[in-house]
Amino acid sequence: MKEIKNNNTENESFLATWLAGDISDKELKNLVSEADFIAYKKIKKGLLVLDSFEQPLSGSFVKIQDKIVQKKERKQKRQNLGWGMSIAASLLVLFGLFSMFNNSEIIIGTANAEQKTIFLLDGSEVVLNAKSEISYYKEEWNANRVVKLTGEAFFKVKKGSTFTVKTAYGDVMVLGTQFNVNAINDYFQVTCFEGKVKVINNQKDYILNPTNSYRKINGNAFEEFNTSTPLPTWINGESNFKSVPLKYVIFAIEKQYNIEIDANNINGSQIFTGSFSHNNLEIALASVFRTMNINYNKKEKGIYILE
Repeated sequence: MKEIKNNNTENESFLATWLAGDISDKELKNLVSEADFIAYKKIKKGLLVLDSFEQPLSGSFVKIQDKIVQKKERKQKRQNLGWGMSIAASLLVLFGLFSMFNNSEIIIGTANAEQKTIFLLDGSEVVLNAKSEISYYKEEWNANRVVKLTGEAFFKVKKGSTFTVKTAYGDVMVLGTQFNVNAINDYFQVTCFEGKVKVINNQKDYILNPTNSYRKINGNAFEEFNTSTPLPTWINGESNFKSVPLKYVIFAIEKQYNIEIDANNINGSQIFTGSFSHNNLEIALASVFRTMNINYNKKEKGIYILE
């Protein structure tokens, strides 16, 4: 605990000295971690923004600087600790207010029956499947290329760019490659199409080469298998499945056609291998359910029931 306190006090001193203008950005960057440097830059920017408001908050930057001068003049540890806590609280409030005015998180999503192609800040291409979402922080991109994903997406990472995709079920780390990630409803699958992909799940690393796939369903043990397609089939209008529980296939149909399927009367854990087209609902339903000897009927507009 003593060592942590000393580190915090030392960092507070660096921040105070930098805000007072006694050291340059370059000097500060050499004294603190990259994460702390980014945080300090945001704090300073937030103070400058708040100073521009003609409200009671104006003059906040001057007040902070006055406190910095006072800190330099105090030498006793108790006084330093009290000042540090006061300044930390002030900066947290100011930084929180600044975040409301400058939320740099970029969020892009798709609706049911929709696909979308986007380009990230480094030129990498992402194709989002239906009912999927990615998010990232614009200001932190150069130092920390991290994309959060819910749903399914195909990534074409620009050559030379490091890249991390974070999901609720595992992380994917790459360097200039092409890969597909599907992470939704306790279903996690990664397929490598070019280059190499490292999958991190439950603190274990798995390296995938082209055509290799990694899959983990319902918390079961992971599976590895190969694919023969040069790209994900869903990009070309067809969802393909290999030994997948039927409930995940049903969810895929729902999001591709924007319908609701009542599956309470059937066993959703049945294993399905096959595909369905995104271009014709009746053909898609027949492709899946007739091969499984499952009857389906239209209950009302947009709702189907399985028996």
